[in-house]
This record gives sequence, structure tokens and C-alpha cells, in this order.
Amino acid sequence: MSYQRLFAALLLMVWLMKADLLASEWGQSSCGSNGNYSSNSAYSSNLNTTLSSLPTNIDNYGFYNASTGQGADTANAIALCRPDTQPDECRDCVKKACADLVDACPVQKEGLFLEVLCTIRYSNDTIYGSLGSLDVYNSWYYVENVTSPKEFKEDLRRLLGDLRRRAAAGTSRMKVAAGNASGPDYQTIYGLVQCSPDLSSEDCTSCLIGAISYLPECCEGSIGASVLLPSCNLRFETTLFFNQTRLHELEFVPPQPSPPPGKKDDSTTQTIAGKKDDSTTQTIVIVVVAIVVLLIVIISAIFFLRKRKKQKPKEIPQLADDISIVESLQYDFSTIKAATNDFADDNKLGQGGFGTVYKGALPNGQEIAVKRLSRYSGQGDIEFKNEVLLLAKLQHRNLVRLLGFSLEGKEKLLVYEFVQNASLDSFIFVKHSDLDWDRRYKIIGGIARGILYLHEDSRLRIIHRDLKASNILLDKEMSPKIADFGMARLLGLDETHGNTSRVVGTYGYMPPEYLKHGQFSIKSDVYSFGVLVLEIISAQKNSNGFRHGDDSVGDLMSFAWDSWKEGRGEDVVDPFLRSDLGSMKEMMRCINIGLLCVQENAADRPTMASVVLMLSSFFVTLNLPSKPAFYASDASLIHNFDSVNSYYSRPSQQSHLSSQNNASITDLHPR
Repeated sequence: MSYQRLFAALLLMVWLMKADLLASEWGQSSCGSNGNYSSNSAYSSNLNTTLSSLPTNIDNYGFYNASTGQGADTANAIALCRPDTQPDECRDCVKKACADLVDACPVQKEGLFLEVLCTIRYSNDTIYGSLGSLDVYNSWYYVENVTSPKEFKEDLRRLLGDLRRRAAAGTSRMKVAAGNASGPDYQTIYGLVQCSPDLSSEDCTSCLIGAISYLPECCEGSIGASVLLPSCNLRFETTLFFNQTRLHELEFVPPQPSPPPGKKDDSTTQTIAGKKDDSTTQTIVIVVVAIVVLLIVIISAIFFLRKRKKQKPKEIPQLADDISIVESLQYDFSTIKAATNDFADDNKLGQGGFGTVYKGALPNGQEIAVKRLSRYSGQGDIEFKNEVLLLAKLQHRNLVRLLGFSLEGKEKLLVYEFVQNASLDSFIFVKHSDLDWDRRYKIIGGIARGILYLHEDSRLRIIHRDLKASNILLDKEMSPKIADFGMARLLGLDETHGNTSRVVGTYGYMPPEYLKHGQFSIKSDVYSFGVLVLEIISAQKNSNGFRHGDDSVGDLMSFAWDSWKEGRGEDVVDPFLRSDLGSMKEMMRCINIGLLCVQENAADRPTMASVVLMLSSFFVTLNLPSKPAFYASDASLIHNFDSVNSYYSRPSQQSHLSSQNNASITDLHPR
């Protein structure tokens, strides 16, 4: 046999091997660029001590963080095992990975080893709580492809999206989610995602979005694949691959696999010893009867109480923890009055439809922004406290943080963190030369992540409804913070849209379905975001007064659409940025994303999860947008609440609207 035929035969054997067997012997090392060390240095000794401590100290949840030394000689390391591995298996993997990593990076001060069962990171920089690079990844996949790739991709996307949200909501002990979903052709898709538990919810979300973005590049159409990043990983297959028993031991219960449609489940419930439990049926009957009786009692009590008294506002903080949160957030009115110098005009930052905003300083020197609500806002004390509690639980770097409130008589005050650089509109429409493309791109990405948090990753599902340049504040590092939740609506986690008879908002930012029919959804915010993207790139307002050079050309979206369609996308770009030719491709991509977001049909607009994915990965090919919506003829329908320098507003109005999940996700295709 010739060498060529022998090589081909060996290669075929490798590809036909079970992927798990390949993965168990297969890992990827990467050496960082933080400099080198000598074999007899303090860092060498500290690194050896740190790495040797990982296998013996890794906890039952498969995570351990170690650090040895001081200053520049500090060696930091993190070990993370897949959560369903047994402790002994985890320790063996970590031990072998450490040895392989030392061999691969003998003098480098930073190293990474990615393997399907465990990940090892070490560095002379602090890495605990820090998101690892999204540019370094390892992957494997089955060579066998699915029979219905388009339908499979949609079902997989929904499954991974749900698992991503569940994992990001995990604890500092474990950020993991596993489960399954029905796929095409009577298949079941199983998935598992994991983040390093030291990450914040936000960084976990970003990491998993990055991992998902690599699937079209490496594993399109495969029946199973895995993507490994320094701080997170994901895996999916059409067969059950994770150890359910082990996950149960860690107090994590994934959904049980259901039999394909049309197939009966012939399995028999067994005891731990493997014998049939003859009392199972009797136990189930007793439990069901008890639950039914309990429900009847509860329903009867509810009807009885409703007849005895009229319904009154019910205060949300029922638990001791919530009561303590409200108490900790409340300021004395006299303290806030003194902080703002008795609400002096010199401290006024702006005035909106719900009140006036003042700058102040607390006795400890902390700068604050105080929203003094109008006495005619219509809220009672209980409703006011409820909404303060809801907003206080929203914690994200791209949202303005509520510090507390004050309530005395008819005075209702909201206390926010002070954001140094005022609002985005004062920069892009006035001082646009102060914003180069890198800063604008960072602002676009930050706004997108903030909206994604509101829509999917917070404890609530919030639709802002008034996203615009004046409601985006910039801190001292020019990072964006979304403000003004006065028109926001709260939905249940399983709701995606609602209706209102009172249309409020700002002309130019409202989508057609909301403007004409009062229908709002997560896609309403997507539309507003698209307008913002085009405004940030062009430094022009979306209005009929938009100008290109010395000529008036109507509204910004019309001009952007015509220019992009005719291959003149650079005409949309702010003239100040056009000399940055190296970033022009990135600008054109953002114009494409903006146009996708402002399409007339809400179902055609991407979700914010897809938008963040498009912004973070150039491996994702963008769809061609359809013509955007125009509102010039509908101006009479608009209630324009666009206030000058609107800085902060009152908490959101709650909405409990039932709906069906009809949201669509834009298709993402690999290059």
C-alpha cells in the first residue's frame, strides 16, 4: 500500500471515531504575550506552586482559583471542569492539562489549555472575575450532518438561547444550564452551556454569545459539536451526552428527555436498587388528590376575600429581604434637599415631562442626580415604592443605576448615580468631532448589551419604549448608560409584546406598528436602536431636516437606505470619520445592522441577542435588509414627548399583558 493510501485510510479512521474519544485525547494550548520568565525566577516557583494546587483543591463543582506570590511575580490560575464530570475524572483532567500546558509554554507568563472536560488558565495578571479572550477558541464536531439543516438550526438557536439565559442567571458557585428541545425529523437536541462561575451575569452572556457565534464557522449542519472558550463552553448533540445523575447531585435538574412525537415511552420507573416500585402509582394518586384539594381551598379563599373588600394596591416587598432593600434605599428628604442646595436653579441638569433633574453631592462627597417628580405624576406611595424596588434590581454597566429614593408628603424623589458626560445627543449632534470611530463603536455595542439585558437577561422583561440619543448618558470613560424609564413597560418573562391605547414616545424613533396601532414589543426597542446606530454613524438626526452636504435630502433612514442600496454607504458616514479608511468596513457593517433593525415588518427585525452577536463577530454574515419604514405622512398620529435635555425619569409603569410568543429571529448564515 502506498504512503498516500495509508495516510488516507488513517485519516478516515480518525474522522469515523466517536467524537468523545477524540476529545479525550485532544486539547489545545495557547501561550500568551505577557512576557517570559526564567527557570530560576520567583515567578517560575510561584507558577509551579499555583498549578500544583489546582488538581488537589478543585471543588466538587469543578472550579478552583489559586494565586501565589506578590506584585509582578504573582502567578494566578483558574481550573474549570465540565460540571457533569465526576470529581476523580475532573482532577485527573486538570493534572494532565497542567502538565501539558507547562510543556507547551515553558517560559511564557501566560497560558491557556482548552479540552472538552477541563480548562486551565494562568497569568501574571489578575484573571479571577475577568472575561477571557473571545478570539481564542477550540472546537470539534461530528462529520455526520443533519437531514433538515435550516429547521435544525432554528431549533438549536432557541435551545442555546434559553440555556444561555439560564446559565447567566446562575450563582457564584456554578453557572451551568443543560436541557433539550424537539428538533426536526423526530430528533431531540440536547445542549449544555457553562460559564466560569466567577464571571458576572453580563460577562457570562457575552462569552456564550461569542461561543455561539463560532458555530456557523466550525460546525454548520453537524449533528453535534462543542465550542470551548477560555471562560465558557457549549456542546450540543442529538443523543444524550451529559451525566444527568451528576447534575442532580449538584442540585441542578435539567429537563428530562421526552420521547419523539408518536413514540411511546416504555420505560419503567425504578428504585435506586433497580427494582420496580409497585407503590409509585398509589403515591402519584395521593399527591394529585392533595394538590387538587389545596387548589380548591386557595381559589375559594381568593373569591371570599375579593368579595369582602375592594382590591387595593399590593406592596411588592413581602419578604424580609425586599423590605430591607427598600429601607436601605430610602434617603431623608432633608439630606437630598441639602445635597442639591434646596433644588437651586444652578444645580438644574434638565427638565422632562415627569419632573426636573438636579445635580447634588451627598455628605460623603458622592455626586448624585436627583429626579424631583411632578406632584401630578399620579402615583401613590405604595406604587412608587414598588417601582423603586423593581428598578433597584436592574444592575448592568450600561444602565443608569438607581441609588435610592425619598418620599415625604407629596415630594417624591429618585436618586441616581451621576453620569459625568451628559447625554449622547450633545456629542453626536454638536461635538461629534470628539467621538472617533472606536468610541462610537464602543457606544453602539454598550447600548446593544444594555437593551439585551432589559429584554432577556434581567429578572424582568422590560421594553424601554423611548430609546433615543438624549436618553443615552456617557460616563467619564465615554461608556453608554441607558436612562429615562418613564415610559418603560414591564412584561412577564414568557411575554414578548403588548398593546396600549396611549401612544407615547419621540418622533423618528417609534416603529410603525406602535405608532399606528399601539402595538409594542421587544422589536420596538430594536427599531429605536437601529435609528440610534444610523444617527451615531452619520452624526445627523433622523428627521425631515436631514442634510447631505448643502442639500436637504429628507430623513436619515431614507438617505441611508438609498445610499447603501446603490453602493454609496460611505455617504452616510460622518465626514469627520471618512478619513479612517481602516474602519470603513466596520462602519458599513454597522449601517447594514442599523437598516436590519428599522425594517417595516417587526418580524423581520433581529432580536437584540442577534444584534450583539452580529456586532461581536465578523464571522456572521448579515442578511440583506428590506426598505425601512417611513413616517412622514403619519405625523398627526404622534404624541411627541421629546423633552429638552431629558435626563432621568420616573420608574416604569407595570404591564401584565398576556401574549403569544410570535417574535422572529433574523437568520444568520456563515460566510
